[in-house]
Amino acid sequence: MEFMRVGARDQETPVVRVGDNHFDISSIVTDIDPAFWAEGPTLVAKALDEESLPTIDVKGQRIGAPITRPSAVICIGQNYVEHAAESGDPAPEQPIIFFKTPNTITGPYDAIGIPPRAEKFDWEVELGIVIGKQAAYLASRADALDVIGGYLTANDLSERDYQSTHSGGQWSKGKCVKDSMPLGPILVTADSIDAHDLSLSSWVNGEPRQGSSTSDMIFPVEDIVFRLSQYMQLEPGDIISTGTPKGVALSGKFPYLVPGDVSEVEIEGLGRQRQEFFEVEVPAGVGADLLLS
Repeated sequence: MEFMRVGARDQETPVVRVGDNHFDISSIVTDIDPAFWAEGPTLVAKALDEESLPTIDVKGQRIGAPITRPSAVICIGQNYVEHAAESGDPAPEQPIIFFKTPNTITGPYDAIGIPPRAEKFDWEVELGIVIGKQAAYLASRADALDVIGGYLTANDLSERDYQSTHSGGQWSKGKCVKDSMPLGPILVTADSIDAHDLSLSSWVNGEPRQGSSTSDMIFPVEDIVFRLSQYMQLEPGDIISTGTPKGVALSGKFPYLVPGDVSEVEIEGLGRQRQEFFEVEVPAGVGADLLLS
């Protein structure tokens, strides 16, 4: 099944998409949130079989992120050999883990603000995993596949100067700019797609940047979930962003994003995003220059 959320921000309607048709599922689920994964997919499948869901016209409506209120947004760094190399690092022997705050999540076509002091704002097309069942200390990678609820397209937007020069030894400063994690447009349930060989692509101002496949991951999806479960309890609705292939601005081959630029990212079977960037206005007198000097 394919799920979406449409409407104004924080007022989205949950929707299931079947071909060219869209159905409002708000009568049987509150939202596509952590609680959704308990019975939501089963209830929606039953309602589709019974043809009891009302249609909804999504034309002209804002498309929101297809999931809301995760307890965690977990990210895997340098999960493609060539991206690790363009970052100046060897391929990791263990998954590199960092976190983004939930307020980084935004819709796939929303405009994105670049902080006025940001000089190295970068794009990263990534396959996102959505956890469907609580998971801790999983016994096998097969068990890990069983707790994956679905997949979606993610753009892990990153401010590289914050991430490295001002990092203090961690990456989070460069990863947690508000709205820096566009998700969607659709969430596809795990039983409807094979995540092991999907093409990933990105463009900036219409020019190609990244082109790879999830088959090139160092740690595939089930390995990531299995390993993470040994260190933390994963909750339904949690998002794991699985890393990006080569072709980002950090490589030195392309300029970083600036206000007015347009980035697009796409994953086979999971849809294409488009973001236009603008400069965030900071109130007069804000003292961040002292922190960044």
